[in-house]
Amino acid sequence: MQYPIAIEWGDDKYATGIVFPDIPGAITAGDTIEQAYEMAVEVAHIQLEELANAGQEIPMPGDIAEHRKNPDFEGWGWGLVEIDVSPYLGKTEKVNVTLPGYLIGQIDSYVATHGIKSRSAFLATAALEKLTHS
Repeated sequence: MQYPIAIEWGDDKYATGIVFPDIPGAITAGDTIEQAYEMAVEVAHIQLEELANAGQEIPMPGDIAEHRKNPDFEGWGWGLVEIDVSPYLGKTEKVNVTLPGYLIGQIDSYVATHGIKSRSAFLATAALEKLTHS
């Protein structure tokens, strides 16, 4: 899933900060945007794992346009970070799904060209996005 990030740009004196507005406690910084990004991905996974271990609901990504209205982020930059939330959603279960061959081919092509782990991961993410945004 693509989570919005708020970026507080650094300079020679201050580090670049990154906040995931939708993931409680997911805040980090780095001397460069690259370092901040790497740390952001790591801290997002740590926070999501803590939520899952505490039996709390995994937050879904919100809308950047809505987050930009928050005065706490006035003047910040924005971006998206892909976070695989599937490890935090509980035990996996096998299900049989019947789909047209053409659709399966399109899904497999998308999975192969976008570095997605598997057809199942794609379908789980698509279902989460649909459920989150409906």
